[in-house]
Amino acid sequence: MSRILVYVATHEGRIRRASLEVLSHARLLAVASGRRVDAVLIDEDPSRFVEQVSLYGPSRIFKVAHPLFRTHLNAPLIAALHTAATVAGPSICAMASTESVKDVLGALAVRWDAAALPDVSTFSLEGDGVEVLRPVMAAKQFARVHSASPRVLVSVRSGSFDAVESPSAPEIVEVPFEFNGSDLGLVLKDIVKATGLTVDLSEARVVVAAGRGVKDAEGKRLVDDLAALFNGAVGASRAVVESGLFPATTQIGQTGKVVSPDLYFAVGISGAIQHVAGMVNSRVIVAINKDADAPIFKVATYGLVGDLYRILPPLITALKAAKAGA
Repeated sequence: MSRILVYVATHEGRIRRASLEVLSHARLLAVASGRRVDAVLIDEDPSRFVEQVSLYGPSRIFKVAHPLFRTHLNAPLIAALHTAATVAGPSICAMASTESVKDVLGALAVRWDAAALPDVSTFSLEGDGVEVLRPVMAAKQFARVHSASPRVLVSVRSGSFDAVESPSAPEIVEVPFEFNGSDLGLVLKDIVKATGLTVDLSEARVVVAAGRGVKDAEGKRLVDDLAALFNGAVGASRAVVESGLFPATTQIGQTGKVVSPDLYFAVGISGAIQHVAGMVNSRVIVAINKDADAPIFKVATYGLVGDLYRILPPLITALKAAKAGA
């Protein structure tokens, strides 16, 4: 029986939400086509995630453990994924399109002798092949791509599917894995994190993003205050990052991060396609802009036309009162 293997990525002791989205979708495809879906965990201690992954319906969970997986390194991750795929024997290996996956997908495709379909918005099984839709032209258009390769690698954009529980009692398979860390050509010495960023932008349920309309420290404070009310993350467009008000780690868009929160505030963002490409999968988009003709309103769920410096203070006050009342 043909199988689908899903790589469930972990980061700083948590499972990536996007990985559970992919696993949920793969399970639905497997059920509809008479296949089985498996999951692979690659971590210094993958056992701590087994219970959570079991809630999303895999038939088997493959565990690859090694101290090197405390942080991301390309070479051991490629080797571990290749080993897991060899042991599991799937025809399709799917994963969330995280930064680490983007680093290794091509090399893994070469090693596993597979077709690679990266950064797709959806994928389905068509006959003996895989068909995907890939955003192109800064997500303004979509390309339909089909692969009939016996082995296919697919990476999926965050927010493309819903993570839906369907508990199972999977078989747990320990995958023997050895890697000589002394052979690494690149050694990670330290990770420097930006201060004040307590919520992972790519995993946040609420994102408040600032655009060119946020002109000064007062505007930045308003954005920070709004994000803090939701325990959300702060994002920014390329223009405001280049102004120096926000760090590069907050940049969202074609040349930044791709986010898919439940709620996205676009504050003073005009809506250039390069930025929209990084947030269009957000479930609810609230746009605040003084230009009624700004392109952001074409993708927004709700729009407020006006000066953000006049809109945000009473909005924040009202939200604080509602939160206190609740």
